Amino acid sequence: MTSEAYRLSGVDLDAMDGLKERFKAFAAMTHGPEVLSSGGSFAGLYQLAGYRQPVLVASTDGVGTKLRIAAHLGHFESVGQDLVTLNVNDILTRGAKPLFFLDYISFSTLDEQIMDTLMRGIVWGCREVGCALIGGETAQHPAAKDEHDLELAGFVVGAVERDDLLDSSGVKAGDRLVGIPSSGLHTNGFSLVNRVFNIEQNPSVLYRRYDELGHQLGEELLVRHRCYYPLLEPVLGITKGLAHITGGGLSGKMPAILPDDLAASFQRGSWPVPPIFDLIRSEGGIDPEEMYRVFNMGLGMVAVCDEADVPAFQAAVAGTHVVGTIVPRGEQDQVTYTGH
Repeated sequence: MTSEAYRLSGVDLDAMDGLKERFKAFAAMTHGPEVLSSGGSFAGLYQLAGYRQPVLVASTDGVGTKLRIAAHLGHFESVGQDLVTLNVNDILTRGAKPLFFLDYISFSTLDEQIMDTLMRGIVWGCREVGCALIGGETAQHPAAKDEHDLELAGFVVGAVERDDLLDSSGVKAGDRLVGIPSSGLHTNGFSLVNRVFNIEQNPSVLYRRYDELGHQLGEELLVRHRCYYPLLEPVLGITKGLAHITGGGLSGKMPAILPDDLAASFQRGSWPVPPIFDLIRSEGGIDPEEMYRVFNMGLGMVAVCDEADVPAFQAAVAGTHVVGTIVPRGEQDQVTYTGH
């Protein structure tokens, strides 16, 4: 099959080659001496140095249906940053420093402007945490159902000294839960948001201004997933555990950092809940308990600290709130709430 025949089938090899060259230029902006020349091979090379007993920590995830909001609004920088951030936040929960990142992007119709803005966001996300973009995959699938269909996934690898690896072994009853605020929805719950606002059938609702938000709905939905690595890296030494609150909310994510015989008791009302969550609840008639099972409800990360270390933690990380306590579990669920 000739290149012309392939182009007629929906794939322009010349355009794809040009896109890949631009991606290489973007990626080079994140490289330091630890990134080795791949010599045109099929894999990125990274030289690990400076660790005595390194433990490699890896994560992979995508931005989910938030990508549809970006497509409706034609704004992709933020989801590119989100792709890096949500993966980096996940490995941060084990105390890991991000080393390198890879992406996977597939699309039905090549739009060079979309690809450039998306890649710019990924590079910004990498540079924010000192992470090298060392490779990835870009594919065109012309048979996709929608010309704006995109698939987006990211992969991060980090490292931590074995002695500094965060686990649940040091968590005890009486430890405090310190909440680090989210910037909003982050990258979870967008399928429910779409149903509540009927976005797919009525995308113009994204341009509607809501007084409680202070701006348009679309602006709120594309607020960046907050990056916690720069904030929390300085206090990892006084942190016993970290939970990244994503899909499943507090009840879905906190058990991963708790011993089986302990529970996390949260005091509702001890932290501010961004107005987007009450808007979703009221517009959709959603039970408050379900809201807490789907969304982060204003807490993007929760740290477990010894009570004596809480003042130092809060002095180093501005805007945090003591939101609960570690308690003996007994017969109760591993995540409970008091207050309203």
